[in-house]
Amino acid sequence: MTSEATKFYVIDVARIPDKFPTHKHTAEFWVELGRCIATYGFLEETLGKAVFSFTATTEINAEDHEAAYKAWLPKLKRALSDPLGSLIANYAKAVRDHQSPESGKFQELIGELQQMAIIRNVICHGSWGVPDSSGRSLPFFVNKNDETWQIPIDLAYLRNLQVVTARLTIEVINTVTVHGWQFPGSGGPGKPIWPRP
Repeated sequence: MTSEATKFYVIDVARIPDKFPTHKHTAEFWVELGRCIATYGFLEETLGKAVFSFTATTEINAEDHEAAYKAWLPKLKRALSDPLGSLIANYAKAVRDHQSPESGKFQELIGELQQMAIIRNVICHGSWGVPDSSGRSLPFFVNKNDETWQIPIDLAYLRNLQVVTARLTIEVINTVTVHGWQFPGSGGPGKPIWPRP
């Protein structure tokens, strides 16, 4: 019996292309992807402020004030750190628990936001494969149900996604301002929800 020496291999770092592993995509692709991710971040911040808006203005019986106040701070803390899916659920609950009737299209808005949460996970957590000759890339992404993403993404997809995400963010803001409230942090028109001293 002969023994062969085990061979070991290491990557020649000096030969790695500049901007590896993102070097196969155009700079324009990464700009558009970055804009999508930034718009999702703005959507998450907006949902957190909307949770604050609806929970701060929900009418409570006088005898329930203390318990409601104690429960409110943890809700607000979660609104700062929850992932998008949880933020959407907390926002929907805050609107439904509010004494003002929700608009007829509110359930449609929630459905669209939930769909956007699925795509957000792919956009933010996918590993981007080499683009095909048309510039489309199939990100490698597996969700908690062991499902893989199957839709190739190109510049047009990313541009559309950014526009849709921005539109949905505006619709969330409108659910607050339609009540005559100023959207928190905006300095826009309406009555401040929590006036500054």
